[in-house]
Amino acid sequence: MSVPVRVAVAMSGGVDSSVAAALLTDQGFEVVGLMLRLWSPDSPDAAANRCCSPKDIADARAVAARLGIPFFVLDAQTPFRTAVVDSLIRGYANGATPNPCIACNREIRWGTLLQYALTMQARYLATGHYAHLRHEGGRPVLLRAADRAKDQSYVLSALTPEQLAHALFPLGELSKTQVREIARQRALPVADRPESQDLCFLGGGDYRDFLRREVPDINRPGEIVDPQGNRLGSHLGLYNYTIGQRKGIGVPSREPLYVIEKDALRNRLVVGPKEALGRRRFSLACVNWIAGAPPAPEVDILVRVRYRAAEVPARLQWMGGGRVDVETAQSLSDITPGQQAVFYTGEVCLGGGVIVA
Repeated sequence: MSVPVRVAVAMSGGVDSSVAAALLTDQGFEVVGLMLRLWSPDSPDAAANRCCSPKDIADARAVAARLGIPFFVLDAQTPFRTAVVDSLIRGYANGATPNPCIACNREIRWGTLLQYALTMQARYLATGHYAHLRHEGGRPVLLRAADRAKDQSYVLSALTPEQLAHALFPLGELSKTQVREIARQRALPVADRPESQDLCFLGGGDYRDFLRREVPDINRPGEIVDPQGNRLGSHLGLYNYTIGQRKGIGVPSREPLYVIEKDALRNRLVVGPKEALGRRRFSLACVNWIAGAPPAPEVDILVRVRYRAAEVPARLQWMGGGRVDVETAQSLSDITPGQQAVFYTGEVCLGGGVIVA
């Protein structure tokens, strides 16, 4: 009789990871539930991290008991603070708008947690992400989920081939409605739990308040200028603004003004009319190719510059040192330094990199 393959499931107390664990149990795997205790601010008014609050842990433990699987909570506060929180602080301090979910997936889930799973003899680490994974020629291929509205291949684009070789995504062919129905059928106590879209470690708080506590001089005022450099007013810290923002700029104008650029070097906020916002060229650093190498020149490539942005055709130029220059077929208004640009061809996610200019 063959020994079942051991799979560690990253559980959060939510319905997606709970159903992922249930499906793998039904498929005959030896499932172990793992939950990470992540960092949250140590202040009187700070709420617990939304990925691992006491209620989250209790819910995940109840699901594990219902499924009859072991469940463990691991302390990852220090690596999470270093790899995710400190990186986010540096990004905002340098005028960027970072995406902490990308860093968390790459460094914490498929870094810290995967290494722990491997030490306990698990062959795979499974999550409740909505994405497909197949293997061709011994290499992983990441594909969009069947439910396009829930597809999370974007936030998985920074994973390396070595990390994806140990990944399982049991929800790839399901819709959110189907996932909740499975949870109800299995009488899982999290079937109707709502989703959270905020930064997990802030517990629903405002990231600006957090940054003000962590970086006292981040409120450094500076000039608001137009694209020609003419002074229009003053800002109260670049971290308060995002590319494409229209409201809350605080400059009187006969026509709407939008944030075009955050010039961290000169501590300037550049604003202008909507037609000045779009551009077609930008540069990436830290580019990761899931196949282990760039796509062939003849491959038709689409790029998505934010999680919910539309994809557009693009041409790439490799600059060496993990950098890529991108030219899109049409002007985009939401190209933002610090965000992840992700490449697709058909249903396949090729990888991506961090927008730097």
